[in-house]
Amino acid sequence: MTTRVRFAPSPTGYLHIGSARTALFNYLFAKHTGGKFLLRIEDTDLARSTSESTRSILEGLEWLGFAPDETIVYQSNNADQHRAAALKLLAESKAYLDFTPKEDRTGGDVKTSIQEKARANKNQRDNEFRDLSKEESDQKAAAGEPFAIRLKVAETGKTTFEDAVYGLQERDYTEIEDLVLLRSDGHPLYNLAVVCDDIEMQITHVIRGQDHLTNAHKQVLIYEALGANKPIFAHLPLILAPNKGKLSKRKHGAVVSMTTYRDAGFLAAAFRNFLVLLGWSAGEEKEIYTFDELIEKFSLDHIHKNNAVFNFDANDAKHWTDDKAIWMNAEYVRTMPIAELIPFVKAELKSAKLWRDEYEDDDKTWFENTVDLIRQRFFTLKDFSGQGRAYFSEDFDFDQAAIDKNLKKFPDLKIWLTELANRFEAVEDFTHDEIERIVKEITEEKQTKMGVIMNGARALLTGLAVGPSMLTVFETLGKEKTGRRLKSQIAWNL
Repeated sequence: MTTRVRFAPSPTGYLHIGSARTALFNYLFAKHTGGKFLLRIEDTDLARSTSESTRSILEGLEWLGFAPDETIVYQSNNADQHRAAALKLLAESKAYLDFTPKEDRTGGDVKTSIQEKARANKNQRDNEFRDLSKEESDQKAAAGEPFAIRLKVAETGKTTFEDAVYGLQERDYTEIEDLVLLRSDGHPLYNLAVVCDDIEMQITHVIRGQDHLTNAHKQVLIYEALGANKPIFAHLPLILAPNKGKLSKRKHGAVVSMTTYRDAGFLAAAFRNFLVLLGWSAGEEKEIYTFDELIEKFSLDHIHKNNAVFNFDANDAKHWTDDKAIWMNAEYVRTMPIAELIPFVKAELKSAKLWRDEYEDDDKTWFENTVDLIRQRFFTLKDFSGQGRAYFSEDFDFDQAAIDKNLKKFPDLKIWLTELANRFEAVEDFTHDEIERIVKEITEEKQTKMGVIMNGARALLTGLAVGPSMLTVFETLGKEKTGRRLKSQIAWNL
């Protein structure tokens, strides 16, 4: 049997981090088992579903690399099949017409609601229309009385299934109400729609959040009523906010959106790696995995039962998202093969209008060497156009703290660095060894420390207080650019 899984988001907002992890686990399981990863957009909530949300979800999935193996299914297109399933159950006496006025069915301020009667009488079957004869039921419907269609749940027995994460799950029928399948306006309800679509899509494994565990019992009843085999369920631990509360779009905003990380310069490979460790482990010390390694190692039995925590501090810019996500992205930026990183850097420089076509032609070697040099202290792709801007443009910012500490604190540098520039310009071979010789020479002459010269030069050349070896920075920027910046007065006037 070919494994078939589905990711089924509701388009009521962007792709949430919890939903993204659900998609990831589905994708990894499908690929690990040689199966199919399918996508279903559950857009039946017409009041809340938007095309903008659908687009945002698809963009998030595309960024993460989760392309569905078959055509995307839009649940709203299947409403006729959902209604047909409800009518089939009605015809087989597995469902009944409920003529209870809408306000009484849903509760609220109405004291005679079905839910309140059930609670009071400890009887989920307390509905006067449940055992109405077919003739009486048909007469009321023909007379135009509005009705919902409910599943007729047996009075004794229990639902049971083996969850791949949480083990045996059982629930007594007395704890489950007669499920509404169709509203009085003919609108199919969630549990019916989900089951019908999963049957139609031949889904073998339903992998989703733990918050759907209660729904699983209701859905098992519908599978059984329709005479269909239920899938294997695997419910995932939740991802909680730092205060151990629910992580939500409404409360926590953009920090839980996938497009936020894409736009902030995160690498999809790194974020996938971070996501998978929120609730799963391969049972080893290793934390950095390639996508192929994740596919090879992923299994449902290594999913944790305990909820994961997504740590961040909305009031601290340095910890705006989980520290581990930032650390992992930095590891990828610093260690991934340079040939794999270059296209991402190119895209970032293009977006910042710093890209030059020469970087793929005459200056290709210089560009690759420069990217390899400066990436060691970077955390995101944005750093290439931010902290690394001085390597690609003459228009870069100066860190005032670096200027004050490493330049203005030593007024003599205004003369010394100009002299250093003149000596650099006088040499024919502007190489590492020659640069080092000249710097040592001027350091000894001025009876100062090499750090004073180097730190001051770094502030003028890059605008920063830290970075790669200055000998390499001199060589990378080249004699002309180095000389011009060492003589520049811009930083001194800040």
